Amino acid sequence: MDPLVVALVLVGLVALATVIGLVVRGREGRVREVHDFRRVIPAELDTPEHFGISATLVQFSTEMCAKCPATRELLSKTALEHAGVRHIDVDVTHRPDIANSFNIMQTPTTLVLDSSGAIAARIGGAPRPDALIQALNIAQRKEHDLYVI
Repeated sequence: MDPLVVALVLVGLVALATVIGLVVRGREGRVREVHDFRRVIPAELDTPEHFGISATLVQFSTEMCAKCPATRELLSKTALEHAGVRHIDVDVTHRPDIANSFNIMQTPTTLVLDSSGAIAARIGGAPRPDALIQALNIAQRKEHDLYVI
């Protein structure tokens, strides 16, 4: 095989892998508003904890997740800084049924629930601080929209 063809194929593969990596990285940590209004109850998450009065940050993590400890710290800090917001960490390592129920494809994944327990937003990957605030605003807006006639 011609060395020039091999070099061009290798350069093309590196370029393709770079583009795919940049796309995946760019989508990680971004907020996706959820429109299905599924209500979650603590029993579904296998947790005895109650949800927050204004919003709940539900983190799905696993034992081997490298980004989960930093995400846990960010979510806990954010919950402490905002009145009525609670952070719940759900380890899905030994509970794949929970991961399947909420369509968790990567960890960490964060669901932001409004005051009624409805899923308002979803963040795949480690959330960015600004994205987390945006998700809380979505949850509060959806809660408000439920009561507007």
